[in-house]
Amino acid sequence: MNDASPTPSAIPPVDLRVALIIPSLDRGGAEKQLCLLAEALPRYGIEPVVIVLTRDGPLREALDRAGVEVRVVGKRFRADPSAYLRLRRVIAAVAPDIVHTWLFAANAYGRAAARSVAVPVVLGSERCVDLWKSPLQFAIDRYFARRCEGITTNSPGVRDFYVKHGIAAERFTVIPNGIPPRRSDEISKDEAFHRLDVDPSRRLILAVGRLWPQKRYRDLIWAGELLGSLRQDSTVVIIGDGPQSGELLRYRDAVSCPDHVRFAGHRDDVAALLPHADVYWLGSEYEGQSNALIEAMQAALPVIATDIPGNRDLVIPERTGLLVSVGDRADFARQTHRLLDDCDLATALGEAAREKIATEFTVDAMAAAHASLYRRLARKTDS
Repeated sequence: MNDASPTPSAIPPVDLRVALIIPSLDRGGAEKQLCLLAEALPRYGIEPVVIVLTRDGPLREALDRAGVEVRVVGKRFRADPSAYLRLRRVIAAVAPDIVHTWLFAANAYGRAAARSVAVPVVLGSERCVDLWKSPLQFAIDRYFARRCEGITTNSPGVRDFYVKHGIAAERFTVIPNGIPPRRSDEISKDEAFHRLDVDPSRRLILAVGRLWPQKRYRDLIWAGELLGSLRQDSTVVIIGDGPQSGELLRYRDAVSCPDHVRFAGHRDDVAALLPHADVYWLGSEYEGQSNALIEAMQAALPVIATDIPGNRDLVIPERTGLLVSVGDRADFARQTHRLLDDCDLATALGEAAREKIATEFTVDAMAAAHASLYRRLARKTDS
């Protein structure tokens, strides 16, 4: 895999057009990766067009700045025949050489529509260990997996999950997520703690992500209370928003207190805050490959994450972080207490994590792997 992007003088002329289809441009892991890919593909002579199945979102701004064409279909219902017809018309108008769909709704609608207008190459993408799917949805996945040229995924764990649900392993190409270099918007520790409304004398644990059941924030709230009661000097700050926001705040008030666990809502300054934390937590029940975890590791934070597929790609126990069993609140507190008392171990884990991300999870590597796959499949159709 080539980690180096082409230099400006070596950028080839555009000779391939790829339509990337996704349900929305909300802030999410898959959505971020698709946008990073779309911004990078022109460096490989590939013109991207992003087709949004349901609604626009905050990530649209980055695509507009990069000059990437975006078309919004406006799907309104779970089963929306009119949206399917509009999607067909959009794909036909874009006339791509390749359609690459991401996430369940786009995988179903997009692959069907692309095949109906005779797009030469159709790909799907599975981004997560989707425990929420029903037997019908897995049947739909299997049906379309047999009717496309392949499926990309970001993790061997995701591939293995779908193999267990009846999709052949050889249908998958594993391309790890990529992350841009860290921005240089440095702030002082005092400023970081002021922004989070935390006393600078306290030890800071961060968790970042959407507030919904997959992330198991109830576990982290309990773990934060256990740790705070044990040490009397720690504060867990949960950054993010989502459908469980009110419920989780009430739960925190019932079992803990703001000194031990705080909510900071959605923030755009996470990159500047991360270096000032002592430990990063991820308590998810399932993941694909967590962008938030990658960003924490890139910032050289010692991380404690649940022992699940996806996280295991990133966290090598006792080398690049620590793993705990899903739902083990006491072990989150226990392992964090250990790291807060052992600065040498915490520093070693953080530095090894940063090195792993810098060498294995770059945007250039991710984009180059996609470009190579697209060209290989395009050549097959031409031969």
